[in-house]
Amino acid sequence: MKNLKLISTKTVAFLTLFLMVISLSVTAQTAKKYTMMKDCCMMKDGKMMVMKDGKTMPMEKSMVMKNGTTCMTNGECTMKDGKKMMMKNGDCMEMSGKMCTDKMKKMATMDYHCPMHHEVTSNKPGKCPKCGMALVKKA
Repeated sequence: MKNLKLISTKTVAFLTLFLMVISLSVTAQTAKKYTMMKDCCMMKDGKMMVMKDGKTMPMEKSMVMKNGTTCMTNGECTMKDGKKMMMKNGDCMEMSGKMCTDKMKKMATMDYHCPMHHEVTSNKPGKCPKCGMALVKKA
């Protein structure tokens, strides 16, 4: 009887692990397939956000772009030559340091969010990178 319980417990653990690995693999492949918007930082609703692989999260620390521009969490950007600018709602800067065009700003509209982590948004369906819940369409 003990051996039977041990075998069934090991089998359940193995199957659970196997299903988790398959799920993560499918999620990773889906995320790579549908990435449309370039990685960038943007001002959204008065807060600086970072977009990476189609997912948007709050900017937690200053970032230095490839061209030497520094963007801070309050939206202030200092160019390599020392000039400063303040990002306004809807402004977007690619990681190269180039400001996004209006067409790219429209693509950055985030229609999906995590029910548990409202700061996690996306322009397409997917899963929350924090908790794994499905992103839902905003009302």
